[in-house]
Amino acid sequence: MNIIPPADSASEPRPTKRVLPSTLVVIFIILAFALGYLSAQPVKKEIKGNSQVTGTHLPAPAYLTKDIDFQLFWQVWDYVHRNAFGRPLTDTKLFYGALAGMVAGLEDPYSIFMNPELAQEFNNELEGTFDGIGAEIGIRNNKLVIVAPLASTPADRAGLKAGDRIVAIDGIDTSGMAVDYAVSLIRGQRGTPVKLIVLSNGDTEPKEITIVRDKITIQTVQSELKKTANGQTVAYIKVVHFSQDTDQKFRAAWQQLKARGAGAIILDLRNNPGGFLDQAIALASHWVEQDVVVKEKMPEQDYQDYISVGPGDLSDIPTVVLVNGGSASASEIVTGALQDWQLATIVGEKTFGKGLVQDLQEFSDGSAVKLTIAKWFTPKERSIDLTGLIPDIEVARTREDIEADRDPQLDRAMELLQESD
Repeated sequence: MNIIPPADSASEPRPTKRVLPSTLVVIFIILAFALGYLSAQPVKKEIKGNSQVTGTHLPAPAYLTKDIDFQLFWQVWDYVHRNAFGRPLTDTKLFYGALAGMVAGLEDPYSIFMNPELAQEFNNELEGTFDGIGAEIGIRNNKLVIVAPLASTPADRAGLKAGDRIVAIDGIDTSGMAVDYAVSLIRGQRGTPVKLIVLSNGDTEPKEITIVRDKITIQTVQSELKKTANGQTVAYIKVVHFSQDTDQKFRAAWQQLKARGAGAIILDLRNNPGGFLDQAIALASHWVEQDVVVKEKMPEQDYQDYISVGPGDLSDIPTVVLVNGGSASASEIVTGALQDWQLATIVGEKTFGKGLVQDLQEFSDGSAVKLTIAKWFTPKERSIDLTGLIPDIEVARTREDIEADRDPQLDRAMELLQESD
């Protein structure tokens, strides 16, 4: 199953049924017999080294070109057991740490091994209820940043904005920190504080912000009826996150507002950090009829097309989509599809640019691996990753606008729909 990250974390569930790679099977079997003691005859398994560094076209350092000898694993295991401060050690903790290190070796901030406890917390987040501050975080230019604060959460109330850089978490420097480790530091029991050092866009000095964690319940779809200056009735529908029931709630909101006379739509995807792929496709399918919504590209493979699943019932409805730097992943999939097929006018600021595909594999012990396996492209094969999407009409909303409760992006959307009447 393909996934796209949500708040205070990074992606999506439904376990996939895949055969565990043979190398991992060997490790699992060996460790199952090794826990509690070390074999006097360590198992040796050799695997041919790679001639290139993963993810680059550069020659690998000499030590990475050597054949892999798993005897070294047992030597390190033995050394740690015999010499680490704080003995006796918990074998299962070392075991899970070894698996986590294997995935960390990919040097991909979005790929991670989760022990059973972290995997359960991750699934709770995907279901839309968890304890934390209510902000999606990610990596931009090798820096830990706020992708999007969710509305009416501690992060939002503390003034965190999309693009803010997190310099430290409770005194721990975030330089080189993986996203999911940062999430584990920020996440915590409701009522407890977390101290962030944040450098906001345009500022030269970081500031310290203490945020009290709370129970985060995501209201995925919010809607209301609006009227343009000339009296046209507009359905304003804000999609906060792509959860399991997002499309169902969107359809209910549209039907309700349509019954009250709405003849146009403003789809607000600002600060929407992503969620379930199938929900993004379902939402886009209200406009895209029997055509490509998004393309997936794996290394050395052709594009895989994801086709719309709906009748395009809103394709003739005047639509404006609002986006900003906090619109990421699933939000960019919907935006890119509607923009490529010219089914909506995109208004706002350049999107975040999170176009990597993660697959979530759950294992029998409750642990899981979230692994980057591909990249997303729009129907016209524009890359989403890193570059983001440029709106058809660029309108900035400054920090001063937000503090003064002004929304020039929404105002421009209303003007456009009034002009189209």
